Amino acid sequence: MSRIGRLLATTRAGWHSFLRRRTAVFFTFFFPAIIVIIFGALVQTQPTDGGLFTEPPGWYIAGYLAVVVLFTPLSRVGSEVARHRSGSQFEKLATTPLRRWEWLLAQTLVNTAVIGVAAILLLGLLFLATDATLVVSSATVLVVPFVVVGVALFCAIGSILGSLVDSQDGVIAASNGTALPLIFLSEAFVPQDLLPAWLPLELSPLTYFTRGVRAVTYTSGSSEPVVVLLLVLTAFALVAFVAASMLLPRTD
Repeated sequence: MSRIGRLLATTRAGWHSFLRRRTAVFFTFFFPAIIVIIFGALVQTQPTDGGLFTEPPGWYIAGYLAVVVLFTPLSRVGSEVARHRSGSQFEKLATTPLRRWEWLLAQTLVNTAVIGVAAILLLGLLFLATDATLVVSSATVLVVPFVVVGVALFCAIGSILGSLVDSQDGVIAASNGTALPLIFLSEAFVPQDLLPAWLPLELSPLTYFTRGVRAVTYTSGSSEPVVVLLLVLTAFALVAFVAASMLLPRTD
């Protein structure tokens, strides 16, 4: 079988495996929706009253997209690696021509499709439930590569967690323990001026995602060039993907 054939077959198998787990399907789409309902529709933003949600609704579009780009790949790919390890699936894969990076790429493609659908539904719910408005320009289309690269990055980080943590429960705990600090320390929901000046936000790859998406969806987005933000995010993704591919076990 050719490399393209192996990738297509593994991607198709991963897609059907996802659809068979109805609980996973439900929470993949339910979790972002509940975030929008709680924070966007119930708590709402208070631009003039101070507090945490002090920015206009459109400012938080990047944050809501960051939720699906961050949480879903970390937990899904990390759990998938942990399941493969516990079921000795990597030992079986080692007897096939499928390379480890090909397996990881197939998982990334599946998650990109899933999260792409979730992001579209999330944006639709966001515009229905809140007063958020999307600034449409020629640069708005760059949201797509930011989401794709962001998914690839956090799929790789999820794979690293799945390779290093010794149980599926441990992977879930590790992914949540990684995602929660990132979502609040990467300008997703908390503006930089509300955080301590000494915090190195540039060390978080999610910062480049939120700044880039905000730059093309909000009137007062990041002052940094969007292309530079995308290139930095891509560099993070490539390094993480290579590291994740090397860490995936051949046997366990």
